[in-house]
Amino acid sequence: MKFIEKNGKGLALCLAIALPSWLLGRVFPVIGGAVIAILAGMGVTLLLKDKSAVESGVKFTSKKILQWAVILLGFGLNLNVVWQTGKESLPIIVCTITTSLVIAYVLHRAMHIPGRISTLVGVGSSICGGSAIAATAPVIGADDEEVAQAISVIFFFNVLAAVLFPTFGYLLGFDTASGGAFGVFAGTAINDTSSVTAAAATWDSMWGLGSATLDKAVTVKLTRTIAIIPITLVLAFVRAKRERSKEGPQVSFRQIFPFFILYFLGASLITTAAMRCGVSAAVFHPLKELSKFLIVMAMAAIGLNTNIVKLVKTGGKPILLGLCCWAGITGVSLLMQHVMHIW
Repeated sequence: MKFIEKNGKGLALCLAIALPSWLLGRVFPVIGGAVIAILAGMGVTLLLKDKSAVESGVKFTSKKILQWAVILLGFGLNLNVVWQTGKESLPIIVCTITTSLVIAYVLHRAMHIPGRISTLVGVGSSICGGSAIAATAPVIGADDEEVAQAISVIFFFNVLAAVLFPTFGYLLGFDTASGGAFGVFAGTAINDTSSVTAAAATWDSMWGLGSATLDKAVTVKLTRTIAIIPITLVLAFVRAKRERSKEGPQVSFRQIFPFFILYFLGASLITTAAMRCGVSAAVFHPLKELSKFLIVMAMAAIGLNTNIVKLVKTGGKPILLGLCCWAGITGVSLLMQHVMHIW
């Protein structure tokens, strides 16, 4: 009862924003419900003169519910299928992730971009957009404005990729009789699932390939998603080591260890074991949808905690960082595919 009294109003407000945002996201998948929810939250917060009544619930939603969403995301991963279909693209994935993280670190140092923003944009660009940002934010202690800024940058380049990549692929000479090469390209060079599916589905439609490109691209994308696990663990270790070197209260590795990532892995293992025993993938579909909705709800909370004026004023460098990461990932993906004779 105390939990409801403390967090009920904030949870209700986030839910009220999330529901229409989620529905609109299904109508406009290239934009996605998460981005719509952030923008709506930013708009609503401008109208609230006193947020004290909803503050606790909004904070709970942006932190705890976000972690639950990441855990449920694991139910969409059959590790056997991911491995069998994704091993061809694994070298490309490793190289693109490394490229993005190196670019983010170099520009962080060279352009004095805040460390947490650089990390979120680098991880979001290289792994899986909003989901990777959601998983990384609590590990590195990012605040809601930093998360909103990173999501905004990722969204901008998501839309560009979804619109431009099918034409770009045709101009580059990707095989139009098979969706394999473009599927690998979309799955490794586009960061968010919504835009990966949009670009791959467009390629299928352009050349009458059914869902061949889409199936390939989504599986490659799921393989990238697994990288959330080692990346968050490494970031937790680095943060703990950095905090121990500072004066003042000490932060142990155990305090910031991302236990929810272990639950994410557990959910993936449950899915894998169940499907090996003959359970249909459709059984886990509601959990995947719930995960997507909870991410939208958490993004609504992040929007409510974001100062849009400050976001616009400080957005230039993160956008340039996102552009460089995006260009680097695209170039490395094409180079690796050429070297491996995929394209």
